[in-house]
Amino acid sequence: MFDPKKIRNIAIIAHIDHGKTTLLDALLKQSNIFRDNEKVPERIMDSYDQEKERGITIFAKHTCIYFEDFKINIIDTPGHADFSGEVERVLGLVNSVLLVVDSNEGPMPQTRFVLSQALKIGLRPIVILNKIDRPNVDPDRALNLTFDLFVELGANNEQLDFPYCYASGLSGFAKKNLSDPEKDMRPLFELIIKAVPPPSGNLDLPFLMQATTLNYDEFVGRQACGRILEGKIQKGQMIARIDEKGHVSQHKILRIEGYHGLKKVDMAEAGVGDVVNIAGVAEINIGDTLCDPSHVVQLPPIVLSPPTVSIEIIVNNGPFAGRDGKHVTMNKLRERLMQEKKANISLKIGSIPNREDAMQVSGRGELHLAVLIEAMRREGFEFMVSKPQVIIKEEQGSKLEPIERVHIEVPEEFSGMVIEELSRRKGEMQALSTNEHRITSLEFLMPTRGLMGYRNEFLTVTRGLGILTSVFDSYGNWKGEIPGRKRGVFISINTGRVTGYACFNLQDRGTLFVKPGDEVYAGMVVGENSRDNDLVINVTKEKQLTNIRAAGSDENIILTPPRQFSLEQAIDFIQSDELIEITPHFLRLRKRYLTENERKRKLDK
Repeated sequence: MFDPKKIRNIAIIAHIDHGKTTLLDALLKQSNIFRDNEKVPERIMDSYDQEKERGITIFAKHTCIYFEDFKINIIDTPGHADFSGEVERVLGLVNSVLLVVDSNEGPMPQTRFVLSQALKIGLRPIVILNKIDRPNVDPDRALNLTFDLFVELGANNEQLDFPYCYASGLSGFAKKNLSDPEKDMRPLFELIIKAVPPPSGNLDLPFLMQATTLNYDEFVGRQACGRILEGKIQKGQMIARIDEKGHVSQHKILRIEGYHGLKKVDMAEAGVGDVVNIAGVAEINIGDTLCDPSHVVQLPPIVLSPPTVSIEIIVNNGPFAGRDGKHVTMNKLRERLMQEKKANISLKIGSIPNREDAMQVSGRGELHLAVLIEAMRREGFEFMVSKPQVIIKEEQGSKLEPIERVHIEVPEEFSGMVIEELSRRKGEMQALSTNEHRITSLEFLMPTRGLMGYRNEFLTVTRGLGILTSVFDSYGNWKGEIPGRKRGVFISINTGRVTGYACFNLQDRGTLFVKPGDEVYAGMVVGENSRDNDLVINVTKEKQLTNIRAAGSDENIILTPPRQFSLEQAIDFIQSDELIEITPHFLRLRKRYLTENERKRKLDK
């Protein structure tokens, strides 16, 4: 068992794409946990399929490295605001945070959120000015802006006197001063040992721990992951579990697992400060307390910020239902969502009154919900999803809605169009500046409703050169009606296969989402109209054949490639009277028409 005085527990926090996972790669590689001939991938900690594909961290993950005779437990956290529940949940495990800031960009909106959470619980961050070897960086400006942010967030004197260093995660070096040689990560290791306090707690007190994350193992079932707050435990020992309602039950520890680099290792015993997985408590949930049966004490529950956006997940009732997916019934959908509810407390999942065919899922943003939808899709589920709706609050008779702080960087020539559109969507500009490279930075406060459906348009207007990030700010007064999509859609009038002849005659009137050979059905959205009205069309129309030979050969038709939607783009695109039909291999948009039973129910009323 490790001496608690020699343990350091830290989390790495940063705005998305400021290089924290790459920095962690360098720490792992230089801590000698890999064999000399071992192949080590980039962004080692991003092990989940969607993390590799999207290039972002979605789930908080644990690792452990050794430096001299010290044990350093590190938690890699997501940088995207939609996954901030992961950050809030794991900050209780650590005694300090490494705040990674891009030396060129300085602190960004999502830096504000994760830093405010860390300061609130009294942690003293270490600031790392990353990407120091990039051209045109200004680390002094980034450091000053970071200090200003600490002041703005109400940091105390000790937190304002934060230690800092310069680093390049990609090149694998850190240094205390800009004039120091660029060698290795040792200066950062030394700073962690010096600046991070050891975990509080006493090995002689009764065992106490809180489950902050859940893992699943095929052999031993669910495992509770957390930091041991007091005492020590051994394999085979009896412990008590206290659930959120205060019910106490006793369990035998089947396995204790710690971390060594990326691998989990079996431990015979563990003590104060260790971050471990404990198997043997079958019904464990996040926030439950594990303690010594002779000294039962319940820790306060883990409280997360509430979700701001909700969607309906509905049984697929379209003509093509059941063709592609393995799991298509409401029972299967409900079972899967209830399983997610136990492991992911930042999502709120529940039934909808008087609806047997749908469930409501609420989260922090569209990306947060899209990750769950994509995971279910890959598991063989088939279902439909509605347009996201913001969660409204009522306070003292006033209607309140979520407001986001939006940070935008665009080339100067596009800034006028962006400002005009965001103002139309009820955004209020807070700041505007243009740097010497003619990049304009904008900051807006705007309703979450105004951002929905805008990201696709933003990329088109800025020709892919703009950067838009947002983070939840507060609940504000209802801003009234916000204009939605400017254009209508093409709706298929019948069922069949799309023909090249029909596409050729329709492509001048808008943008098609289908290509010749695709199967469509009546009510399916097959394109975007160039005008603001919806248009019912026939994309299965074939050319009339006659027995009269044409004077010349038919001209070769040239078709514009159809627009292909990703899941997030489809969620962004649809309006409230439309749905996305999601199957393992297809995404289809459709109109939300009433079933025969619903029509009768409405007539009866």
